[in-house]
Amino acid sequence: MRLTWRLLRMIKSFPESLDFYSQYNPSPLSMKQFIDFGKAACERTSFLFLRKELPVRLANIMKEINLLPDSLLRMSSLEMVRGWYVQSFLDILNFEAQDEETAEIYQSFCDTLMRIRNRHMNVVEMMAQGVLEMRESYELDHMTKNNLQYFLDRFYMSRIGIRMLINQHTLMFGKDKTGHKRHIGSIDPNCDVVAIVKDAYENARFLCDQYYLASPELTIETHNGEEDKLICLWQA
Repeated sequence: MRLTWRLLRMIKSFPESLDFYSQYNPSPLSMKQFIDFGKAACERTSFLFLRKELPVRLANIMKEINLLPDSLLRMSSLEMVRGWYVQSFLDILNFEAQDEETAEIYQSFCDTLMRIRNRHMNVVEMMAQGVLEMRESYELDHMTKNNLQYFLDRFYMSRIGIRMLINQHTLMFGKDKTGHKRHIGSIDPNCDVVAIVKDAYENARFLCDQYYLASPELTIETHNGEEDKLICLWQA
């Protein structure tokens, strides 16, 4: 496949773009902000925000991936994950300096987001595979294990945030608007969060008991919540 001059320039300038976007922190967003925006959703506003916000989030986590031990980065599964993030970063940069704001551009952006979401579908499994391969191949000291766990926590939280942003946009502005009519994008304002957490806990406890013959207890504390206005996420 022949590369366009634009793509060649993007690949050449990739390190500079990565450094540029990684110097910014991801924008903190509350559930209330998601809901308020969704009630009067504006595709142009979402497009302008995401074409800047997603590169920031992708660049930050890619920088952290680059700090992982060489023994882990050499694993084929990690090389694949890094490749996915690089490709997704370049995909979004296609819209970085897009002057035109037409319905076609908006649809192209939405299609790109859906491709990115599908591309990263197996990131959790691939990352876990790489970590297991490293642990089987190398002796890890206590500090390395702690640092690795710290990275994984941040990595998976970053992934949740990115998928949340992508799901909100594609569900509100994409061709296939799936989901219940009461949902605001991927958010169900009337969902029982505690019930969802308990269900997830039961599934996790079953796996722990099956593999480790033990599992931790669950303690749920709710803050500033109303029983009739609990919020959860619907995974697209």
